[in-house]
Amino acid sequence: MLKAESSKPYYEQIKEYILYKIHAGELSPHSRVPSERILSEQFGVSRLTVSKAIKELVLEGKLYTQVGKGTFVSDEPIDQTLDALTSFSEDMEKRGQRPSSRVIEAGMVLSTEQIARRLQVPVGISLVMLKRVRLANDKPLALEAAYIVSDLCEGILNRFDFSRQSLYDVLQTHYHLRLTYADQELEARLATPEEAEILHLNPGSPVLSMTRVTYIETGQPVEYVESAYNGDHYKFRARLMGIERQKRGHDDKH
Repeated sequence: MLKAESSKPYYEQIKEYILYKIHAGELSPHSRVPSERILSEQFGVSRLTVSKAIKELVLEGKLYTQVGKGTFVSDEPIDQTLDALTSFSEDMEKRGQRPSSRVIEAGMVLSTEQIARRLQVPVGISLVMLKRVRLANDKPLALEAAYIVSDLCEGILNRFDFSRQSLYDVLQTHYHLRLTYADQELEARLATPEEAEILHLNPGSPVLSMTRVTYIETGQPVEYVESAYNGDHYKFRARLMGIERQKRGHDDKH
């Protein structure tokens, strides 16, 4: 099965074979990959060669290992672009996933100095706080805490069930707030004990930490969000244009 005449080394060919099996659906997420011994016998190569292929696939996030149990296929990460303002529910539905939420905490809080600065409101003003676990197909993907200017959405926590409803949909449909753009920041860090427990991570696992300020059409901030995404199951993607192309697009508008 391996091609001796190929310019690719044997371990690369074994990697391609395993990836083919994954993409073809013959190896589904969380299914066990044949052992190094079985693969070495199947391909007629040393276990060191197979081990190198497996280790690289683990590093690339395609496989994961469990001590004493073997090697398994990873879930395909949720791939979200950074060029559109969409809700978590919209992102999941577009990917054929079933979105849901579990409300951890909801109520009124006073704005801290940091949150007040991001929302451009006085320190100590009353804000709506909504803290939820965001799930796709019942799997926890993110822990999210949203802070909303309460004057713009009076009674929102009493009127709506945010374990089932989209916050963005409610703000736009029921409060007629046109969400037009957002400033978003991302960083990699280690999960807090609370995040690790809720997202089913090992202590000290990496998460993608995101903060977002969402604005309405008048330029007023309406929402500040702090989120932690499971780094094993979520990735963000952005398309970057060259300077000349950006300049042409700008010139075309004038």
